Amino acid sequence: MSMLTPRTAAVIGVKKETNDVSTYVFRLNGDTPFDFKAGQFNMLGFHGIGEAPISFSSNLLDDNGFAHTIRFVGNVTEIIRSLKSGDNIQVRGPYGTGWPIELLSRRDVVIVAGGIGMAPLRPVVLKLFDGKTDDRFHILYGSRTPGDILYKDEIKEWKSKMGSRVLVAVDEESDDMGLVDVVGVVTTLIKKVDVDFKESICLLCGPEIMMRFVARELIIKGAAQSNIYVSLERRMYCGVGQCGHCQIGAKFVCKDGPVFRYSDIKRFSDTML
Repeated sequence: MSMLTPRTAAVIGVKKETNDVSTYVFRLNGDTPFDFKAGQFNMLGFHGIGEAPISFSSNLLDDNGFAHTIRFVGNVTEIIRSLKSGDNIQVRGPYGTGWPIELLSRRDVVIVAGGIGMAPLRPVVLKLFDGKTDDRFHILYGSRTPGDILYKDEIKEWKSKMGSRVLVAVDEESDDMGLVDVVGVVTTLIKKVDVDFKESICLLCGPEIMMRFVARELIIKGAAQSNIYVSLERRMYCGVGQCGHCQIGAKFVCKDGPVFRYSDIKRFSDTML
């Protein structure tokens, strides 16, 4: 089957995360085996409407199941918003590169997410909880308001397992500050992490301007540029590097990314990194 040939998947569950974000659990129709890496993405869409690139927000579930956490910002995602259990959607993928899971064992891991950027990093967090016994990883999450925090129940559980090593910052205060550790930008959380940044692997996902300042702060702390990984997701149409819409310098985000080493992508002028 061609990598450009869409398949269908059925909605088997929907969970509202915030006013404009929900997590959808899909199951691929048919018996064809399906697998993907944390950090990769699917093209989700409808004939005659279009497609949208959406990262996986889970690892592989039973019976070819997978989750996508989706912000409703365009024609395709607004149609997805109306889907209910049993409805079908067109799926192409998986595409792109994944997070460097193979490098994370026996290393300090610093995960920094901003807003919807927590979604592509959630599979990594779940893998770390399943596979690491030394708890040498730290989650720093920045959100605009407490109401915009994703996976609230899970973050509460993560905090109970890891204590102060799961930290949340918000730009604006509100009545519900239960999960919040700091009012301010996510970079303010980095100083609260007690690790040897020179030996750490750092995974970043969020707005590019956020990742720019986080990466610079990590480098000041001693992190090697080659040990910082960022996820870029923008302007992707074909998913296989043929249409050129997502080209940045000599790279195609859909094929060479969306996960890049910071040292490989920062030199391109067409990013904020």
